[in-house]
Amino acid sequence: MSLRLTSTSKISKEISRVLISLVLCLVVTLVPGTGFGRIYIDINAPSIQKLKIAIPDFIDLSRQMNQPELKALLPGVISSDLDFSGYFEPMDKSAFLDTNNASLTADEIRFKDWSVIGADLLLKGSYTCIGQSIEVEVRLFDVFRGQQILGKRILGRVDEQRTLMHRIGNDIIYLLTGQKGMFLSKIAFVGSATGYKEIYVADYDGYNVQQITYDKSICLFPRWSPQGDKLFYNSFKEGQGPMLYMRDMATGKTTRISGRRGLNIGAAFPPDGRYIALTLTEGDDIDIYTIDFNGRIIKRLTNHWGINVTPTFSPDGSRIAYVSNKSGSPQIYVKDLQGGRDERITFEGRYNTSPSWSSLNQIAYASMDEDGFNIYAINPDGSGLRKLTEGQGNNEDPCWYSNGRYFVFSSNRDGSYHIYLMMANGMNQKRITMMKGEQASPSWSP
Repeated sequence: MSLRLTSTSKISKEISRVLISLVLCLVVTLVPGTGFGRIYIDINAPSIQKLKIAIPDFIDLSRQMNQPELKALLPGVISSDLDFSGYFEPMDKSAFLDTNNASLTADEIRFKDWSVIGADLLLKGSYTCIGQSIEVEVRLFDVFRGQQILGKRILGRVDEQRTLMHRIGNDIIYLLTGQKGMFLSKIAFVGSATGYKEIYVADYDGYNVQQITYDKSICLFPRWSPQGDKLFYNSFKEGQGPMLYMRDMATGKTTRISGRRGLNIGAAFPPDGRYIALTLTEGDDIDIYTIDFNGRIIKRLTNHWGINVTPTFSPDGSRIAYVSNKSGSPQIYVKDLQGGRDERITFEGRYNTSPSWSSLNQIAYASMDEDGFNIYAINPDGSGLRKLTEGQGNNEDPCWYSNGRYFVFSSNRDGSYHIYLMMANGMNQKRITMMKGEQASPSWSP
């Protein structure tokens, strides 16, 4: 394969880079320091040209220099965050021409060395460790203009280093898109590392795993409250079937919310979080109800033959999507909670389950097709069906992030079930749990 580019291709690439930089130039000039990210990266565009960002090792300004590993670790966290966002392409360090890491200001940086390798953005950083404390300073530059567009200094403990870098990653995302970053969010999931099914919580990228339950039983279906301050889950620890529990994440206190005979499974919340929707067994029926936080039934949402489970609310709280086998096999239905209209929206796949309704009005779900279980997305009216995973084992349990642009799911593509992240368009699929045993049923905090 020839590596030569035609002159037309070269001109096209150069025009593209110049246009990107001109947009940034105009916005910085006209509205310095405010909101130019909304123009610089249009996250609603049909296709987004990734910005190439160079992130050299950080400079260690500590007197004792006893944390040399942070030179690569700190920028590595930011690079991983920006890469997963889908808006950036972190560049390979082997391509860097400028080896003068001591240069931190626009006057000191040779921007030509970064421009010639195709970098659109350059992130420079330094850190100072004093005892268990660390101070990190970063500066983000537009390479074409040779201008600093972000400066940030952040303080914290050395053992908080990943959290500090996630904060910087969020700042970069907000600056260039006007959208909240996800890098400080949490993932809850079921793990079997102890031989039991317990609930765990980790950072969005799988680091800093914490075991939340020690029930030595079967725990299922962790779900975050809309504010992210409480975690709901099911447990068989009392030996009388799956009961619904609530854990206050600040205090660690756990309270039983629903312990009726039979099923008390799942937990879904309207946007205002005023009540809980879950599946209960009442007589011979398995239907979806709403309850308050004391477990009292407010309203029955489904009332027909069959098993009705896993409710998820629309962005405005006026509808739910759920799974029912009332047509013979598990399928996804959407119900209007005001008018009562109930419509089946899935007609492909013999087993459709685990719906999750995004803030951008898409419903992701798992469907058994010719490849096994795969993740699909569909509009609430049943149109616009899209297959997002294919040919990589079983893929199940989708759960959207609050901005509707990413979701988490479980997959056994590597042999055992682990947790993966993915963009809404199916790109950037990335495994985040590396624990022993299996991990499944993820839930993403707001």
